[in-house]
Amino acid sequence: MTILLEGCKDYVDIRTKGTLVPKETQNYRYLMNNRSGLISSVTLPDVCSDDVDIVDSVQQAALLVPLSSSSLNTVSRINFANGYLWGASFYTTLETDMDWEPVYGVIYNANVVISEVLSSINGTTAEKNQIWAEALVHRADAYLSLISTYAKAYDATTSASDPGVPLLLEPSLDAKLNRATVQTVYDQVIDDLKKALPYLPQINTVNSLPSKAAAFALLARTYHRMEKYNEGAQYADSALAIQNTLLDLQQYLNATYPMATSDPEIILSKTASTNFRYSPTVLRLSNEMLDLLGTQDLRYVLFTAPTSSLAYGYSGRAYYKDYLTFENRNTGPSVGEMMLIKAEALARNQDASGAMNLINQLRLKRFKSEEYSDLIATDAMDALVKVLEERRKELFCHGGFRWFDLKRLNKDSRFAKTLKRNFQGTEYTLEPNGNRYVFPIGEKYIQYNPEIEQNPR
Repeated sequence: MTILLEGCKDYVDIRTKGTLVPKETQNYRYLMNNRSGLISSVTLPDVCSDDVDIVDSVQQAALLVPLSSSSLNTVSRINFANGYLWGASFYTTLETDMDWEPVYGVIYNANVVISEVLSSINGTTAEKNQIWAEALVHRADAYLSLISTYAKAYDATTSASDPGVPLLLEPSLDAKLNRATVQTVYDQVIDDLKKALPYLPQINTVNSLPSKAAAFALLARTYHRMEKYNEGAQYADSALAIQNTLLDLQQYLNATYPMATSDPEIILSKTASTNFRYSPTVLRLSNEMLDLLGTQDLRYVLFTAPTSSLAYGYSGRAYYKDYLTFENRNTGPSVGEMMLIKAEALARNQDASGAMNLINQLRLKRFKSEEYSDLIATDAMDALVKVLEERRKELFCHGGFRWFDLKRLNKDSRFAKTLKRNFQGTEYTLEPNGNRYVFPIGEKYIQYNPEIEQNPR
């Protein structure tokens, strides 16, 4: 499928290749099986967090040099720098937003199926309902990604009025793109997932197709981002009751790491729309992140590497997991994420022992046996700190988790943090809860659709 965003009021247009006319149920199954049109998620949030620190002058200078349209990383190079520095804008009026556009493309594809499959022909009711439900899950995931990126963190006291993102529920090319509120978008995400649940298989044939486990996991993620930790834990439990396999990373020190679609930890395979595997847009990790990991952690051993081996002699280490399979960063829910959601709820409910038991079950698979020892918390607050640190280690450079966590945790004075960058001799500062925690919407889309309200900078 080719996704185009052109013309006044147009946000996406799908051109069907060949002569396929989607009237039969089977054709909607083909659409749902087309991973490339449904798995895209956000990219730049990974660049913005304190997990990444671009300190080498050579890399900094290279990020500011535009490339020809035929070169690798043409779109991502300067946009990468703008995101890294929390810029007033990330894109010119002519540029495609690498987060907004692919994810709205997913929504358009999902909306086509949601609107049409139940009235399709030559399919059973069960087949139609399952395809419809899978599309609802894809749409919910897409909107959760967008609302996490282009709006403030959920706040029960303000989200009924905070601007969210345009909420498009039909495959229309001329819909008004006024921004729905944050509350409205979250309500839609939850409604889509709950409607989908009865019609989904426990586990689907491949993890890029939604399942009950995936819907439960996305509900857990949604409630967690809303700071409704008990509800998040309940849905995490439901997901883990279906899918709970953890990879033992010791086994992959001398073996091929599994592709996303064969990774038993991934509950729903989603990927960042752009990779950062090539110089100068490599994700050089901050010393703080590396110190937190420690050199014995197999996530350090397997998922980081010296930047000198990946780029042009940059110092330090970079995120390396994408090189193991040459796939873009997974952003979909995983078994580890569900365990962390449940552990955080336990710690917040003063159950330090329960939280640490879960954390240690996860950590046991992340170290060599001879180098592993249990973590112990002195009290519930210490357990919460350790859970949040483990969350950062498990999910670094993994679909913006750290960036979204910073937004969420900044509302709590115990965890609020000021971020600083030094880039070509200039210091950049991002205060907790600052406007620049909310991504600017690409100028191209506001030019075409002036009803879209830009985020304050």
